[in-house]
Amino acid sequence: MSKIEEIIAESKLSDILNKKEAEKQRNTVVWVLAIIGAVAAVAAIAYAVYRFFTPDYLEDFEDDFDDDFDDYFSEEDQV
Repeated sequence: MSKIEEIIAESKLSDILNKKEAEKQRNTVVWVLAIIGAVAAVAAIAYAVYRFFTPDYLEDFEDDFDDDFDDYFSEEDQV
């Protein structure tokens, strides 16, 4: 009977070791995904701050262009 008990104990021990290895691999994957997510969040925040504080030069250009364009034509030329 001791041989059967030893085999059962060894199978339980191997099951426990396999569970720990699988859990360790799962934890590694979770950590890698968490780091990638944190980097992406920081990049998104930095981009949003950049877009918020960067002035819109195109809007100023369009306003100036419209003013200059109106100066070339008189009211008589317009139909």
